Amino acid sequence: MYMYKVVGGQRLVGDICAGAAKNSALPVLAASLLSGGEVSIKLPDLSDVDDMLGILSCLGCRIKREDDIAVIDPSCADRWVMPEKLSKKIRSSIFMLGPILARNKNACFTYPGGCEIGLRPIDIHLSGLRQLGIDIEESSGMIHCRGNLIGARLHLDYPSVGATENLMMAGVLAKGETVIDNPATEPEIVDLARFLKSLGARIKGEGSSRIVIEGVKSLGSSAEVFCPISDRIVAGTLLAACAGCGGDIYVRDARAHDMTAIIHKLRQMGCQIIVSDGIRIRSSGELSSFRDIATYPHPGFPTDMQAQMAAIACVARGTSSITENVFENRFGYVNCLKKMGADISVHGRTAIIRGVKSLEGAKIEARDLRGGAALTIAALAAKGESEIGGVEYIDRGYSGFENMLSSLGADIKREICTKRCL
Repeated sequence: MYMYKVVGGQRLVGDICAGAAKNSALPVLAASLLSGGEVSIKLPDLSDVDDMLGILSCLGCRIKREDDIAVIDPSCADRWVMPEKLSKKIRSSIFMLGPILARNKNACFTYPGGCEIGLRPIDIHLSGLRQLGIDIEESSGMIHCRGNLIGARLHLDYPSVGATENLMMAGVLAKGETVIDNPATEPEIVDLARFLKSLGARIKGEGSSRIVIEGVKSLGSSAEVFCPISDRIVAGTLLAACAGCGGDIYVRDARAHDMTAIIHKLRQMGCQIIVSDGIRIRSSGELSSFRDIATYPHPGFPTDMQAQMAAIACVARGTSSITENVFENRFGYVNCLKKMGADISVHGRTAIIRGVKSLEGAKIEARDLRGGAALTIAALAAKGESEIGGVEYIDRGYSGFENMLSSLGADIKREICTKRCL
């Protein structure tokens, strides 16, 4: 186990890359099961990626990894029982369901794990697969799926990102046409379609309110390395850190058109944002409160950025509010911010944040991925030294987060942690 030791008060200056998006790389890895031969994918160095590669290996894929490129050969992937231990570690294991069914006409799995930020039920996934002709039975904590995939007209009651991706992957090899109405429109959906189309899938409408998929008998391989889009949440986290600490940074690969809601709120707080090929932020560190943030599916404000914005609102002039509409248990970081001197009250799904003059360093513990990033930002902006435990959560979504921040001038180190910080 590891912790961060952070001495706050340093301005952040420099330029940096956010790197490949976790939320694009994981479904693309799942989709590699559908390929007709080897595929090469550029991957971020994350524990969730390692776990997904572990699942692919357990299913029979041959994997070669060199630096940040993984070469995956699924030609021998004839296993259809998901490894229970790995599945319970990572929420994104559910992405494997559609590809395994498309490949083997059978799948057996347990409910996936991940950060405890809410229930995140998989009923939308299962309902869609039933409409595609799959028989599903549950027994002894396992879910058994079998059948031939047949195209159908689907309407998602909620634009779930995971369900949209799963049904897209199932649909590309289903017989006939599959139409998904009210799908998720996140940039990562478009990126998954880009990967599938590079293998020969026939998909139209990704990123819109209707996706149409014409099933094909098989997919091919690709000689080119697939590079996922840059991570908009990592980029947003870096921008928020600079906003809270003050400074001037340039995130070279940040895609501004994917981050309009985040940019809008940072400008409300008084930051200067300059958009070019990437995004540059200049902040004096003297922030104003923002008007209400309410999280919604894309293009609304992303739930994965609300904790980071809460952290910088703690030191902004005035009162800010955040309403969490996606996950019901996403304010787990609040007590740690209070320990640092923040003035926050939570009423149901809304947090009211009254800015204070400064935060004070403390010993705190991350309990989920984005909450851990938020606590790190708070520690960077605080007076004195902080110790942040639970770094393994942060490693799930940020590749060498402490190295990224220290390259910009932050005083942050990773150390072995022998006991909990709380």
